[in-house]
Amino acid sequence: MRRIVTWFMSTVTLLVLLFGYHTSTSSGFGAPGAASAVSPSVDGSGQSKSTTSTRVVTGPVVPTQWGPVQVQVSLDDQTITDVTPLQYPTGNSTDDQINGYALPILIDQTLQAQSANIDMVSGATVTSTGYIQSLQAALDQGGVS
Repeated sequence: MRRIVTWFMSTVTLLVLLFGYHTSTSSGFGAPGAASAVSPSVDGSGQSKSTTSTRVVTGPVVPTQWGPVQVQVSLDDQTITDVTPLQYPTGNSTDDQINGYALPILIDQTLQAQSANIDMVSGATVTSTGYIQSLQAALDQGGVS
């Protein structure tokens, strides 16, 4: 009888934990069916028209095992003010889930570190690698050390 009660309580606990777990798919970033490539209006150097001291630099497309990754960086002098992923893997729902979780983390880390010297996101190694390579090239092109 004691085994049955223990088994039952363990099962109930597991179900509560399972149904209470919030997945990263609710973030809305990289929603399924969203376009994965954006054609920014940039000149041949990869920089768009700049306003006063703010400029936008587009990194190169980095081919990865799961698809291309490309980022665009907004700079105010030497300060990174925004990062926009232009391309990232979106071939299936797993890609959407992984990138919906990983890209906001990578962007946040970039804004905090103010460089491409950031950690990769566990479970999104391929996207992280492409993101960091495209980011570093954009920062180099924008003259950010």
